[in-house]
Amino acid sequence: QVQLVDSGGGLVQAGDSLRLSCAASGRLFNDRAMGWFRQAPGKEREFVAAINWSGRGTYYADSVKGRFTIFRNNAKNTAYLRMNGLKPEDTAVYYCAADRNANVLHSRVYEYDYWGQGTQVTVSS
Repeated sequence: QVQLVDSGGGLVQAGDSLRLSCAASGRLFNDRAMGWFRQAPGKEREFVAAINWSGRGTYYADSVKGRFTIFRNNAKNTAYLRMNGLKPEDTAVYYCAADRNANVLHSRVYEYDYWGQGTQVTVSS
């Protein structure tokens, strides 16, 4: 089992940067691909980025490509999402999640079986 705790959100201005963290406890973190999703009010949860177990493979939604970077530190059992050039449309609750597998990068919610509690990111214009 894996427990995930998201942190690092906040209120920022357009163009600013934030780094989100996802601290994992329990077994199997190093055997799982990890993902970040977000959910804005009234909208479905959407994929943001994913990273495989080694950190060598990554995958991004088109809306964040070139601005966001996903990375992980397996020694610290932590995954991160670096967000640069934030836009008001990035405003959402951000969730990290553990994939059911180690290497294949998925963008669908049902492929992930453990979720963090979410951290709010608000970007003002």
